[in-house]
Amino acid sequence: MGRVLVVDDEAAMRFALAELLREHGHEAVLAPGGHDALAALDRVDTVIVDYAMPEMDGLELLDRIRQRDASIPVVMVTAHGSERLAVHAIQRGAYDYLHKPFEPDELARVIDRAVEASLLRREERRGRIERSVGKRVIAESASMRRLLADVERIARRDITVLVTGESGTGKEVIASLLHAQSPRVNGGSLVRFNCAALPGELAEAELFGHAKGAFTGAHAQRSGFFARADGGTLVLDEVGELPLAIQAKLLRALQNGEIQPVGAGRTDRVDARVVACTNRDLEADANSGRFRSDLYFRLAVVVLRVPPLRERREDIPALANELCARYGERFGIGDVRLSDRLVAELARRDWPGNVRELENAIARLVGLSDGGEIDLDRLDDARPAPEPRESETEGAGLSLREQVQAFERGLIVRALEEAHGNQVRAAQALRTSRATLIDKMRKYGLRRPSDRDDEDDDDDA
Repeated sequence: MGRVLVVDDEAAMRFALAELLREHGHEAVLAPGGHDALAALDRVDTVIVDYAMPEMDGLELLDRIRQRDASIPVVMVTAHGSERLAVHAIQRGAYDYLHKPFEPDELARVIDRAVEASLLRREERRGRIERSVGKRVIAESASMRRLLADVERIARRDITVLVTGESGTGKEVIASLLHAQSPRVNGGSLVRFNCAALPGELAEAELFGHAKGAFTGAHAQRSGFFARADGGTLVLDEVGELPLAIQAKLLRALQNGEIQPVGAGRTDRVDARVVACTNRDLEADANSGRFRSDLYFRLAVVVLRVPPLRERREDIPALANELCARYGERFGIGDVRLSDRLVAELARRDWPGNVRELENAIARLVGLSDGGEIDLDRLDDARPAPEPRESETEGAGLSLREQVQAFERGLIVRALEEAHGNQVRAAQALRTSRATLIDKMRKYGLRRPSDRDDEDDDDDA
């Protein structure tokens, strides 16, 4: 049912308590003293601590546990006749207390309540965090439960994390959870930088900032993504795509906490926690020389692997139903649900595109439905043959200038799609003015005949 940390300097008492806990369905973690207990604290739901210990007494340990994580219930064990001490422990935050000698059933009742309270607090906290992230994280499978437990534990430690996994597994959600559960959530922003979105020169200026006049078009000094993440978290998506020259500058930033804007004769101090995401085998890339090995070891202080969907099929039914409800609400379809046969078939499939592919399939199923129950016979409609992306097809056989224009057009198209045609929001996403966006749209034939330069965007209200 729960993991219970037993802290007692007497080995016989530790093992006796552990046996009692196991008989009542709990897993016991044993510690002979306070320092060992604090080292194991991140892995447990509840703590039983004896008051009289030579190294660190129970009240001091209680205070230090409360400082680390006040949500973990602590049950104090005291000698018979120490009622005043027990009351003092409750006043300092203990969940409950037990007098020696105590009955096994009494221990079981107290621990059952404490574990239940701990799990409830954890669920409430996870709900708050998921609301801040904007997504509910499905974790029916053991592998996802372990991952989320690791995320919760590591988030509180200000260390660099490398999140690995196949495309579409949800690495960006894990990165968001790491920030949302860290102390930095109250002091800084979560900033994302896509390392594969820009060519090397532009990527360097965007990541580290640039001075006025550093290159053609640099009309003013501009801060980079590192500076914007100061005090918060910088997520480096597809970090394996960074050119080697920029990898060296990133290494310096991680080592020294200093960045040098392009064209500036100075360095700036930054305090940003870095979470890097990749679908590549960075260790193999480091061994082959494609990725700097020293940077790899700096990034991979802790590695979190997001399992592909085929390795956590237990998550698929809950995930599919969650997505169905989400898209039903988004598309304005009232009562829409997936049949049991359809959900079972979804759980059997491998989904090489992982959660992203499943989400696209559910969105299409819901979008093509008239509400009610969606059955198995509609599943083939949800997986059309993939079409090449515009930016991939337009570059073939073109000059460098034409390819750059095709790339720019693709960026604008995607920004407009994500903004649902809202030009103001698309311009903000592209970090340009609306007037410039309109000129570019006209240049690339993206203007509708009814568009006017002075029009207002209806959905800005």
